[in-house]
Formats: sequence, structure tokens, C-alpha cells
Amino acid sequence: MKKYLGIVLLMLVFVSCAESLIEKPDNLIPKEKMVLILKDMAIVNAAKGTNLGKLKDNGIEPTEFIFEKYEIDSAQFVDSDRYYASLPLVYESLYKQVETSLEQQREQVETAKKVKDSLNLLKNAPKKKEAVDK
Repeated sequence: MKKYLGIVLLMLVFVSCAESLIEKPDNLIPKEKMVLILKDMAIVNAAKGTNLGKLKDNGIEPTEFIFEKYEIDSAQFVDSDRYYASLPLVYESLYKQVETSLEQQREQVETAKKVKDSLNLLKNAPKKKEAVDK
């Protein structure tokens, strides 16, 4: 009896994870675009934490900037975010893609910085005098 109860509970968990609690909005942002938006929002939130003054000095409202960039509005974003959040496995997948993309971008920036630093070292290194007389 316990075995069957365990199987039934397990099936309910799988069904509840796959079942959407919120109806799919008409203006749903596609998953690929949502990943890009969430990635940009993560970058902007990090920038706001360190350079909020520079953003304000340049008249940039970060969230509005992202909405304009992706040609969406706040209601569309909220509806799409709420819908994806109602699907835990899909939502987790979106955020894993964001995390992977941010990590790849960080590695690219670090590699470019190392190359730039190496070139600066070569450029600023003292030049050896070549023997002119033979």
C-alpha cells in the first residue's frame, strides 16, 4: 500500500510541475528573447550597484532602456515573467541559460583584458639598444 501511495504522490509531483497555473499570455516573450532580457537586467542591476551615479548623469533609466532595446513594455515583461515562473522547470532552464551566458561573457572580458595587459607590457617595456657599430 505504501508503495502505491508513493508512486501516486510522485506522479502528482510530475503532473503539477508540468501543469501551467497561469494561462499563456497573448504577447508572450519568446524564451530566447527572455533569456537576453534577463541577462541584460542582471548586468544593469550589477552596474546600478557600482555606477548608479554614472547612469543617472547620462540620463539612463536602466529598466526603460532594456524595454526599449527589446521593443517590449513593462506589462508584457511582467506577464511573460509570471507565466514562465508558473512553470518551474522552464523558469529554471531560462535562468541557467542566463547564468551560462554571463559566465561566457565574463570569460571573454577576462581574456580580452589579459591580451590588452600583455600588449601594454610589451609596448611599455624598455627597448634594448641595438649595436650600430660593427
